Amino acid sequence: MVVVINEKQKLDQIAEDSWYAKGANAETIKYSAKIISRFLRKGDILELGPAEGLMTSYIDKYAYSLTLVDGSSVFCDVLRRKYPHAKVICSLFEELELEEKYDYVLLGHVLEHVENPIAILMHIKKFLKPDGKIIAVVPNSHSVHRQAAVLMGLLEKESSLNPTDIHHGHRRVYNPAMFREHFLTAGYQIEQFGGYWLKPVSDKQIEQTWTQEMLEAFFQLGELYPDIAAEIYIIATVK
Repeated sequence: MVVVINEKQKLDQIAEDSWYAKGANAETIKYSAKIISRFLRKGDILELGPAEGLMTSYIDKYAYSLTLVDGSSVFCDVLRRKYPHAKVICSLFEELELEEKYDYVLLGHVLEHVENPIAILMHIKKFLKPDGKIIAVVPNSHSVHRQAAVLMGLLEKESSLNPTDIHHGHRRVYNPAMFREHFLTAGYQIEQFGGYWLKPVSDKQIEQTWTQEMLEAFFQLGELYPDIAAEIYIIATVK
C-alpha cells in the first residue's frame, strides 16, 4: 500500500508542474496524433495516461465510447472537466480492472514511465476485443539529438535520463530493439513499427529559433528514418 501511495503522489507531483502540453512537446503530441489517426477507425477507445488530454482532443472524434485512465488525481480532475462524455478512471495501470472491451488501446508515452512495462502489456491484453489493436508511442534513445548529446559529453550514453526525462518521471528511454522485444515478450504480434520527428537539437533551442514550417519538415523526415527519430511507435495485436 505504501508503494502505491508513493507512486500516486509522484504522479500528482508531475501533474502539478506538467510540461506535456507546452511548447515543442505540444507540437510533438499533435503530430503523434496525426500518425495514430492513420490507424484509427470509429470504435471503442481506451487511452492510458492521457495527462491533460491533449492527445485525447485529437482522437476523440474516432470514439464511439471513450475511457481515459490516469494514475494522477490532478490529471483526472482536468480530464473530467474537459471530457464530460468520457469515462474517467483514476488508477494505476497495474491495478486497472475493466469489464469493457476495446477496439483500440492507446499508450502515448506510457511505457517509459511504468516500473514493469512487460507486465503492463500483458495485463491490458484482456481489455482488447478479438481484433483490437494496441498503439504505443515512446521516446527513442537513438534519436539524433541524444546521439549528439553523448558526443558533446552532456549524456553518458544514449539511454541515460536527461533533465527532461527526470522531470517527466521516466524510468527508461527505449531503443527500437527494446521496444519490439517488450511487445514480443508480452505475446503480441507487431503489425507496424515506425517513427517520426528527426530532432537534431533540444526543445529549448527549437522553441527559441524554429518556425512551424521547420517543425513540420523535421517531423516528416523522421518518418523516413525511424531508427534515429525522436519518437517511435508500434501497432500490435494479440497473437
